[in-house]
Amino acid sequence: MLLFCKEIKKDITVVLSGECSDEIFAGYPWFFREDALESNTFPWSLAIKERQNLLNSSLSSKINIKDYIDCRYNQTLSNIEFLDTDSEETSEKRKISYLTTYWFMQTLLERTDRMSMYNGLEVRVPFCDYRIVEYLWNVPWEIKSLNGREKGLLRHIVKDILPDEIVSRKKSPYPKTHNPNYLAKVKSMLEDIMKKPNAPIKTLLNESYINEILQTNGSNFSRPWFGQLMTGPQLMAYLCQVNMWLEKYQPKIEL
Repeated sequence: MLLFCKEIKKDITVVLSGECSDEIFAGYPWFFREDALESNTFPWSLAIKERQNLLNSSLSSKINIKDYIDCRYNQTLSNIEFLDTDSEETSEKRKISYLTTYWFMQTLLERTDRMSMYNGLEVRVPFCDYRIVEYLWNVPWEIKSLNGREKGLLRHIVKDILPDEIVSRKKSPYPKTHNPNYLAKVKSMLEDIMKKPNAPIKTLLNESYINEILQTNGSNFSRPWFGQLMTGPQLMAYLCQVNMWLEKYQPKIEL
């Protein structure tokens, strides 16, 4: 995203982004996947057990990740207001919509703002207009998921405005890369960190589990770390970033 914004800024200063359309028009796979709908947790972050396993035994005995996630999840659900006219399916999808808008969308908006402003690029997000968000909140699921597709209603709205190859095309999540060079790079970076005796992140990690992840090229971490993409490679990159942050800011961690 940072490099993408850098390239755009060479020719353009103000742009429109489709950010937030997935949240309000049900564009994510977890609006439709049974395992996500029945998970009783944040649907973009299902790898709770795997996250717990990342911690070393000392930390893991003191920190129960699932208890904390369950607490925040239930707190969030308690804020939802349902309508008497809601169908059972609309009520269930309202939960996913609220979770996604309240939590997931905030992350994407902050990312867009930071990456664009670093490059002096002004990004506008019209789908995040509160009037559109409020209106879509009470649209029944049967209409929002028109024709059984993600963003079905939005596709219908623009079918006479945009070419069919755009309206009907399969969702293509961003950002992602399946280039093997990316995996090789983040794996090499994490291997170097794990070889350093004083790497700050090593005081937090279950090293044997991290080594398993490295030895399998990340294939034994099969669930997306965050969102819908980049399982093992995404986790490796995240751990490298956390180590960089710990090195730079040197926080004191107390339990």
